[in-house]
Parts: sequence; C-alpha cells; structure tokens
Amino acid sequence: MPISRRALAAAFAVCVALPLSACGSSGGDSGSTDASGKVEGDITFQTWNLRANFKDYFEGLIADFEKKYPGTKVKWIDQPAEGYADKISADAAGGTLPDVVNVSPDLVAPLAKAGLAMDLDKAAGKYKKEYLDGAWASHQVPGLEGTYAFPWYLNTGPLFYNKTLFKEAGLDAEQPPKTYDEVFDAALKMAKETDGKVATLANVPTVEDFGRYGVELMNKEGTAFTFNDAKGVELLTKYKELYDAKALDPQALTATPESSGKKFLTGAVAMNPGSALDLGNFKKQAPNLYKNIGITDQITSTGHVNMYVMGVMVNAQTKRTPAAVAFAHYVTDAEHQMSFAKQVAIFPSTAGSLDDPYFTKEDGTDETRVRIAAAKSLKTAVNYTPVLFSEQMKTELRNEVAKALQGKESPKEALDNAVKACNTLLQQQG
Repeated sequence: MPISRRALAAAFAVCVALPLSACGSSGGDSGSTDASGKVEGDITFQTWNLRANFKDYFEGLIADFEKKYPGTKVKWIDQPAEGYADKISADAAGGTLPDVVNVSPDLVAPLAKAGLAMDLDKAAGKYKKEYLDGAWASHQVPGLEGTYAFPWYLNTGPLFYNKTLFKEAGLDAEQPPKTYDEVFDAALKMAKETDGKVATLANVPTVEDFGRYGVELMNKEGTAFTFNDAKGVELLTKYKELYDAKALDPQALTATPESSGKKFLTGAVAMNPGSALDLGNFKKQAPNLYKNIGITDQITSTGHVNMYVMGVMVNAQTKRTPAAVAFAHYVTDAEHQMSFAKQVAIFPSTAGSLDDPYFTKEDGTDETRVRIAAAKSLKTAVNYTPVLFSEQMKTELRNEVAKALQGKESPKEALDNAVKACNTLLQQQG
C-alpha cells in the first residue's frame, strides 16, 4: 500500500471489535506477568501492514535486539491491513496469538477482557514514566484495572483550508476559524456566496468530533454511552443547518477520508483535516492548491486535540514473558520511536521526545511547521474515540446522523437511537 495520510496505519481508519466469544474466557491458561527473569528464547512479533515500506527498519531493530540479548530469536510476522482484526480474532480463538502484537486501543479491549492481553502495570509498571500520560492511558479499558499495551507511535494533524476559496467568498484567508462557531459561520457564508457550489466541510460528525466538541461520550464506569446529551444534540443540530445550506458537502453521508481528500484537492470543499503527510501529496497532485494552502489548528472546545495512537501488546499466555516484555518495550522506547518518526510523519509517545529539535526547530518549510505544531499539541492530546466503541457502533452512529441530516428524525431522536443501539452492542460485548 503506498504511503498516504491514512496508509501508515490502517488502524487510523479501521477499528473492528473482536467478538469476545472468539477470545476464550478470562483467566484461562495465562502465562506469568513476572518479567524479571532472564531475557531469552524464541518469540513472535506481529505488525500491521508495515513490511512493504519499513522492512529494513524492522529487520535492523530485531537484529539489534537479538545482539543485545544473546539467546533470543524474534520471528517477525506482518499482516495486511485488510482483515487484520479478523486475523487477531482467529488467532485468539485458536491459541496462536503471537507473543507481541501491534494493536490499536479498540483491538486490545476485547483481548484484555478475555484475559489475553498482559497487564503492563503489573508486568512493566517501571517503564510507565517513560511515556506521555495520555499515551499510556490510551490502552486502558473501562471496567478493568490495568494498562494493556505499550503506547507506540502517535498521529494528529491540523486543519487545512483553501485560501483562494476563502478570499473568493469574502472571508479573511489570513484569519481562519479558531472555534466551532467560527467554522459554522464561515461555512454558511461560503455556501451563500457560492450559491451552494462550494461546501466548507466534507464529513459528517463522528464520535471523535462529538468528543472534541466537549460532549461526554460515556459514563465514568464505561458501562453506557452518553453522547445524546444537550451538547451532542447541539452539535448535530448545527450540522443539520450546514447540510440544509449546502455548507456541508451533499455527499458527506457516504464520504470516506479518501473521497473527502479528493474533494479538497479539486477545490470542491474549502477545509479538510490532515497531517504532515498530506503536504507532499498537495505539492505533487495539486500545485495550485499547495501554493494557496492555509494551515490552522484542529478545532476543539476542550483545549485538547484528538490523538490517534498505536500500541504494542504482550500476549498474556506467552511462555517467554521476560523476552516478550523486553522486546515490546524495546520497540517502543524513546530511541527507537525517534528513529522511526524520522522515517515517516508520525510522532513518538515517549516523554521528552517531542522536545527534540526535530519537533521544535523551524526551517521555513510548511512540512516542518505542521510537524512542530502537531508535536506541540500531542503533549496534551486525547484519544477521543472510546476504547469500547466498535465498528458496528460507528455504523449505528453514522446511520442515525444521516437520518437527522436528511430530516427523517430530529437530532435528539437520532442520537437517542444511536446511544440505545450502541449500549445494546456494549452489553453484548460482555
């Protein structure tokens, strides 16, 4: 898969919960959480769609680990993006889950509930201080004590906007929107000035958007979703207003990140979220857009931007606990995260790494400007998507949002129905 803004980690777009029935029951034939013994023996390490672009990096990483710990052997397995969650589910059911596994928070949740993800607070708590607080917390599961994966690489990004379209609509291209109200006002003006030909936004709100707007997504116990509160209804009502005015792209109901990106490239929409990876794409595919690209901060009402996070989990049933924990930590320590971050536009989750000159020193390029802004925001970023929010739940929310935008249900009815469906699915997870 070629590198694009979503290609580095399929997990940024693909989140599928594993059925707990496939994972066995909690308290099965678990290995020890004592990682204090000698680091030795053969272990398996599984990544998620990374071999094609990073083969040399991982082979070097493994060779260095084996040299540091004579008597260890790491077998590297890389799975394609397509069907990754299904593969983990099948391995969990068959007892063939690798010793060390690349996961996202939603993938680790059912494994933790089934007793298959090692609690790193117990096995590797001494390393906790090496990571950003928000990153370490990202693989904690509501209702369970513990942390179930080392945080690995992070990503976030700014909001890009088309300065030409802003100017043509009479908006100040040098003073982009900073708040939700300003975004909505600019969008309505853009639609009015262009007779609905240019939309400002291309995507319907997701659970992440409700989180950034300040909606309480779940109760504190993690037993029920609550995004149908007054603030949630307020956000969806705003989007309904945008949709009716054609300030939200008419095809937003079926949009994907890729289709939204294309709309932005062709000037059909005026704003789109992205990352540093996008700038090279703009330069190559849309040089006129690149010359007139505006870059502003991600909109948030909470003071915290959204963070995408990858993790490295240790199989609780591994027979080589010291080696598996040592390798998972080795992959995610500050030195190796930093070297990986310099190969591609991702960010380390280790404390202090984001203060490196690579993430702080301007050189006059837009690429560096985006990298520096993202690194700064990641220090206090939050993974808004609840760990327990499955792909099915995302579909339920999307379907109900579509009904509200089309006027088939009120925003309140739509969110009430979405919450009811998601809570039913949550109970089925166990």
